[in-house]
Amino acid sequence: MHKPLLVTDFLDRARDHYSEEEAVVATTGERYTYEELGERADGFAAALQERGIEKGDRVAVLDPNTHYHLEAAYGSMQIGAVHTPLNYRLTPDDFTYILEDAGVDAVYADYDFAEKIEAIRDEVPTETFITNDTDAVDGDWESFEAVLDENDGEYDRPDMTEDEVVTINYTSGTTGDPKGVCRTHRTETLHAYIMSIHQEISDDDIYLWTLPMFHVNGWGHIYAITGMGAKHICTRGVEAADIFEAVQTEDVSYMCGAPTVLNMLIDYYEAEDPATTGANDVRIATAGAAPPEATIRTVEEKFGWYLKHVYGATETGPLITTSDARRYFDDDSSDRFAVKKRQGFGYLGTEIRVVDEDGNDVPQDDQTIGEVVVKGNQVMEKYWNKPEATEEAFNDRAEGYYHLGDLAVVDENGMISIQDRKKDIIISGGENISSIELEDTLFEHDAVSDVAVIPSPDEEWGETPKAFVVPSNEDPENPPVSATELTEFTRENLANYKTVRRIEYVEELPTTATGKVQKFELREQEWEDEDRMVGQG
Repeated sequence: MHKPLLVTDFLDRARDHYSEEEAVVATTGERYTYEELGERADGFAAALQERGIEKGDRVAVLDPNTHYHLEAAYGSMQIGAVHTPLNYRLTPDDFTYILEDAGVDAVYADYDFAEKIEAIRDEVPTETFITNDTDAVDGDWESFEAVLDENDGEYDRPDMTEDEVVTINYTSGTTGDPKGVCRTHRTETLHAYIMSIHQEISDDDIYLWTLPMFHVNGWGHIYAITGMGAKHICTRGVEAADIFEAVQTEDVSYMCGAPTVLNMLIDYYEAEDPATTGANDVRIATAGAAPPEATIRTVEEKFGWYLKHVYGATETGPLITTSDARRYFDDDSSDRFAVKKRQGFGYLGTEIRVVDEDGNDVPQDDQTIGEVVVKGNQVMEKYWNKPEATEEAFNDRAEGYYHLGDLAVVDENGMISIQDRKKDIIISGGENISSIELEDTLFEHDAVSDVAVIPSPDEEWGETPKAFVVPSNEDPENPPVSATELTEFTRENLANYKTVRRIEYVEELPTTATGKVQKFELREQEWEDEDRMVGQG
């Protein structure tokens, strides 16, 4: 028997079996059952159809982790529209590109971020603009609650197939503009299935949203938590005090957090000594950079939480590996920390390889470095409107595998450990930052003659951008612009998390005979005191 895999099944299942159970604790204080959440999603679906949104049209969502995000996502997908979540940390110029590139037809934006869309609405093809607080937003916006109230929730759900694109997630590229990662009903569904297994999600879980819902659909938790009938605890931001309070008052059992979030929690714990659990045991998943063993030790031994280290990319679901292999460590032994800091081996149904430049597997000696490539049902379908980039991503070293651009070693058990990056990507606090984009921005300043940006080790963020700048007067001792002024220049022209706060003036950059900048030399210099050239959060 073949039954199509559709993301709409997740909310349908929750409504069928958990209709009277609490589904969402809203940031505004309301508590919704699964039936109520479903009714609100139905209302949004009906409102979109009334405004001419059809199957295949793109609907963008710009929102922190609130119930509105869940309702807008499911409302869009129920009519066959393509859910297009937006990173609220981006600039209006970034949104202009994305809305134009995706051809977005409707936008729901939270009141805290709607001004970024209002600033560019005349430049984009979007015609429908909805927010959750019209009083707090300038311009002509419709009220989310009003559009729900104006209909009875009746909408026409079109026929859908599992191979149709249902989400587009934009990711920072190493060159040029962001790329839209196209994910189908099938890829989203299978990712949610296998993630539910490896993350041990059950219907009595209470999930705290510390991971952005926009980030690869919250690593698939908008589907898995819903489909299992578990409870969503929504948030408007990530503050250590609020996280510990929610863990206690809502009996949180599961959450996610980049290593920088773990560090923030540790700092708060050491200063304030809060209670770390409520009625439930807590497990936390981390990704983005390998956490140091000391961080894992504090989370597990002092907080009493169970840490799961996972790995992937926007293009891969994201989750493709786990180091939670309990037959390889004893829960009471400190040896487990060395295992848990590795990226691990593949999720169910996922083939992970580390290959050399000829596409051959490197030996499992934990020494030989190769590039990580993957095959799996959770891997993206394609890049939106970028066939050449798609072809390269799947066929560079090993034909038919997605190439992650991370360089790793493999141990005797087949567990990988990331050592370096092939791509010009900096991962700071869990956010991908293109060094090329930062270089292009700095080149716009008249006082910059040449520049190279690399990741620099950072205790708080894992790594942070550092720019080596050749000043226009070629005098690094007396440059015509201060480092502080260049930092402010990047802050004014980029999303805040991309700001270049470390700048070193140099006479020249290391280059090859053909003039290509050898960033590897700069990275070796910057990371000489570290055991690998990637950040540990």
